[in-house]
Amino acid sequence: MPLSPSVIRSIRLACLAGLVLLPLAGCSVSGDRPLPDYQLGADLPPIPGSITYNGQPRTKLTKAPIGSTFEHEFRSQDGLLVHETYMIQPDRSLKILSRRVFRTPFGNDDP
Repeated sequence: MPLSPSVIRSIRLACLAGLVLLPLAGCSVSGDRPLPDYQLGADLPPIPGSITYNGQPRTKLTKAPIGSTFEHEFRSQDGLLVHETYMIQPDRSLKILSRRVFRTPFGNDDP
């Protein structure tokens, strides 16, 4: 006995819902919030791996001009590639200007 069109539509809808919801079944919510993809601002907090994470470095960049910038790349605790830009302040301390987190599938995130 052939299936009615309404039964076929219901089966198709159930299959489509399964295809959409199945990938989400492996997702979990943790208490730690992920790093945003890009941060820019006056007071970016250092994260593990940042040059200023444990405070300002003991050695000062005495030859670099005040206001000059440089870049620092490292891997986060999650293994993501992080790119930070720092600026040298008048007191020779370092300030984080921006942070970019590269997220790509399969972990091939080297720019």
